[in-house]
Amino acid sequence: MQNLLLFIDKVSTWVGQFFSWLILLLTLMISWEVFSRYFLDNPHAWAFDVMSMMYGSLFMMAGAYTLSKNGHVRGDVLYGFFPPRLQAWFDLILYFLFFIPGVFALAYAGYGFAADSWAINEHSNITADGPPVYPFKTILPIAGFFLLAQGLVEIVRCIVCIKQGEWPKRGDDVDEVDVAKLKEMVNVKDEDIAKLDALLTAGKGSK
Repeated sequence: MQNLLLFIDKVSTWVGQFFSWLILLLTLMISWEVFSRYFLDNPHAWAFDVMSMMYGSLFMMAGAYTLSKNGHVRGDVLYGFFPPRLQAWFDLILYFLFFIPGVFALAYAGYGFAADSWAINEHSNITADGPPVYPFKTILPIAGFFLLAQGLVEIVRCIVCIKQGEWPKRGDDVDEVDVAKLKEMVNVKDEDIAKLDALLTAGKGSK
């Protein structure tokens, strides 16, 4: 079971990292459009729509990745003080009350939007030759599918935590800087930092 959970985590991670390259493409496109608009006096009316679709695709496809890393915003004012089993019960209830219905509606409605968009060969109407919209709308059901799959994994994690009293392991990924690990890697102790601070303070005082 744990191997299956970690496998879906890896799929969500790969999808999120793949679409993260849109950040680079979006940055390059915005830079080019600013240059073209203000230095070449040649703005492109379709550029804003394309930028919005690129950012929207990135935002949607990063949802499952963020969920797999437990990175979505939550109110930790009280939650963080709860024992793991109580946290799991809260998460489990909220997944069934809000997450599953909401994401299922996203995938279901998104499929209808995408199908209609493909059927009419929908394009942006901001210009006569506006960019196609149907590839962007196709992202809606795809993102919903990945988010739903990752949500089911999180539900299983909640059940495991309720039974075992601790959260099961997640897949490894890039983390924020851990000061304790950084100190360990460079062989620096708190006493060394305190001595250095004392020396710096003494040096400032002598001036």
